[in-house]
Order: sequence, then structure tokens, then C-alpha cells
Amino acid sequence: MMGRRFCLALALAALPTVAAVEEVPVVHQDSWGDFWLFRFLVNAAGYASIVVPGFLLIQYFKKKNYLETGRGVCFPVIKSCVFGNEAKSGHQDDALLAARNETVESSTARQIFKLLFCATGLQISYLTWGVLQERVMTRTYGATESDPGEKFKDSQFLVFMNRILACTVAGLYCALTKQPRHGAPMYKYSFASLSNILSSWCQYEALKYISFPTQVLAKASKVIPVMLMGKLVSRKSYEYWEYLTAALISVGVSMFLLSSTHDKHLSTVTTFSGVILLAGYIVFDSFTSNWQDALFTYKMSSVQMMFGVNVFSCLFTVGSLLEQGALLESVRFMARHSEFAAHAVLLSVCSAFGQLFIFYTINQFGAAVFTIIMTLRQAFAILLSCLIYGHAVTVVGGLGVAVVFIALFLRVYARSRMKKRAKKPPVETTVQKV
Repeated sequence: MMGRRFCLALALAALPTVAAVEEVPVVHQDSWGDFWLFRFLVNAAGYASIVVPGFLLIQYFKKKNYLETGRGVCFPVIKSCVFGNEAKSGHQDDALLAARNETVESSTARQIFKLLFCATGLQISYLTWGVLQERVMTRTYGATESDPGEKFKDSQFLVFMNRILACTVAGLYCALTKQPRHGAPMYKYSFASLSNILSSWCQYEALKYISFPTQVLAKASKVIPVMLMGKLVSRKSYEYWEYLTAALISVGVSMFLLSSTHDKHLSTVTTFSGVILLAGYIVFDSFTSNWQDALFTYKMSSVQMMFGVNVFSCLFTVGSLLEQGALLESVRFMARHSEFAAHAVLLSVCSAFGQLFIFYTINQFGAAVFTIIMTLRQAFAILLSCLIYGHAVTVVGGLGVAVVFIALFLRVYARSRMKKRAKKPPVETTVQKV
């Protein structure tokens, strides 16, 4: 009963954030085709034109029992795409992970160097990515004294650029290094790919309606809807520190949004459309991570996962762009504005190599250290955005940001303490799973 009342209190604390967004003017649209919901539906129709025929083909091969009756040149390809090559292996190969973690003990200096390398790589990759993301989505290109310039509007093209480079990097990595034998049916990557595309698209589109600091804080506070959903739907129980930190995050976000002054810059406005897009990002991103966890029941590495998901992401986005005629239009925009071309390529490089740094950091130091690094990155991203793009943050708003990140660090600390207590083995072991 107390838990339900607390959840209700959290929901009420979040209400001011919704009330605040209704007072701000909406971003001007040049035409109906520029409205985000229309573009979302058009993109979804493009993905459906690929997904539906693919689904029908998969059902046909399964009903025909193609695995038993098929033969010829196409058989290996169809088998890999529809049926896979191996049975499930329980979870990621624990022996392989243990072998990676049980390498010869490095010196303290070497471990510190590795940690600095990981932290620096993650910070550079994602801070640069955040700054460029805001630049591309909120500023014009080709502006002169007589010409106001033009904005780039097609978020799907940016997603395509990110995914094609990530696919290339992951493919080269898999080709040049030893990987586990792949066993998952390839079509299963398409579900995570679709949700990943849509979450990225929502993230880019949201910047047309809300400020980058608001977006970062909203992503940092997604623990609140996750907890509420878990309590109401799954009847999950949470520790007292989880309720406390969720309440602190809600208070911090509310302080930031309610204290935000109405800036003259269009990029700092918060609108209802931005809130919906952020909610879409959180929902799609949550599905992606959960589906990927389920896929890891097959024997595969993280880079193989990255490659499989990005292959389908490239297929879906390029198909949709070609159907809309938007691919050539975006290429022409790149040709007109070399600065945009450089930004788009650098954005893709940061995204692709950032993913590799994520895998390497988790492999070397575990999820807790990675979470701390990325939480710091979010705080630095807000600071950089305010310095570079002139977002006005009041003293109360700054305190709200501080409250959010203190709560996040408390969550990481409390969770690591709980794991250490739960994993105290009867016999000492040198391997610590995270």
C-alpha cells in the first residue's frame, strides 16, 4: 500500500513538467509534410513495405519445412536468415567471458591507463556526438547577410549515415578478429533494428522542439516510468533507496523545467511534441535493450550483435529513403553544404566508435564503471551545450541538474553495494560478474 502511494506521489511530482510544456510556442512548420507525426507514419510505412514481404517469406519457408527439403545455392543463406545455425546456449558463453576476464593480472598502472583510455574514448565520442547532434538539428547551413540559410530536416538520413558506418566498422572488426560461431536466425535482429531506428529518429526529432539539456535530463530520468510500469503492471517490489533516488530525480527534473526561462532562441523551447518524442525514444530504446538481452541466449559477441542489428538498420532506412525520394534530396543538401557533410560524417564516426568503446569498457571493467562514466558524460554534455549554444540555466535549474546526477550516482553506489552483498561466495573467487 505504501509503495502504491509513493508511486502516485512520484507521478504527481512529474506533473509540473507536463504543465510547463503547454505554455511554450510550438515550432513553426513550413508544411504539413514537416510535422513529425506525418513523417513518422511515412517512415513506418516504408519499413512496413520491407517487413511485411519478409515476414511472409519467413512463414512460407517455415511451413514448407525448407530446413529439411531445401537444397541448392540459396540454401545456406536462407538457413542462416530464417533458421540459424545452432541451438541456444543458455546465455552468453560464460566460459568465454570468464576466459576474457581471467587474463593475466595487469599492473595497477596498466589498469589505470586502460580505465583512462576507456573514459576518454567514451567522453570524446559521445560529447562530440551530442554537440554535433544539436548543431545539425537546430541550426541553419549556408546563412549569409542576405540569406538566412536552410535547416536540414530529415532525421532518418542521419540515422542511415550512423548505421552504415557502424555496420562497416562492426563488419571489419568481426572479419579481423576471432568471434564465436554465429547461431541466431538473422531475421531476429530486425526487431531490435526497427526499435533502434525509431528510438534514434525520435531522439533527433525531439531536438526540434526541446533543448538539448532537457533531452539529456529526460533520458537520465527514464528510471521513473520504468519503476512505475514495473510496480503497476508486473507488481515488482523495489528497495527503499530506489524509491528515494527516483523521487530525487523527479524533483530535480521538475526544478530544472519549472525554472527555465522563456529564451528567445527557438532551440530552447519545450513543447508537447518534444515530450511525446522523448517518450517514444524511451519506449523504443527500452524494447531494443530487452530484445537484445533475449538474443544473447544464442552464442554471439557484442560486436556480432552490433553488426546484425546495423545490417537491418541500413536495409530499412535506405529502403524508406529511396521510396520517399529523400535519399537524393539529402545527398544534394550535402553537396550544397560541405559543412553539413563534414558534420554528418563526424557524427557517424563518433556513434560507431562510441559503440566499440561501450563494449570494450563493459568487458574490461563491468557495467557499474561504465554507468558512472556515462553519467558523468551526461553532466558534461549539459554543460557543453549551455556554453556552446547559450542555453540559459537559472540557479534553481542548475540545482535541479545537480540533484538529478547526485541521485544517479547514489543509484549506482547502492546497486553495487547490493550486488557485493548478494555475491559474497563461500569460497573466494577472482572473477566478479556484473
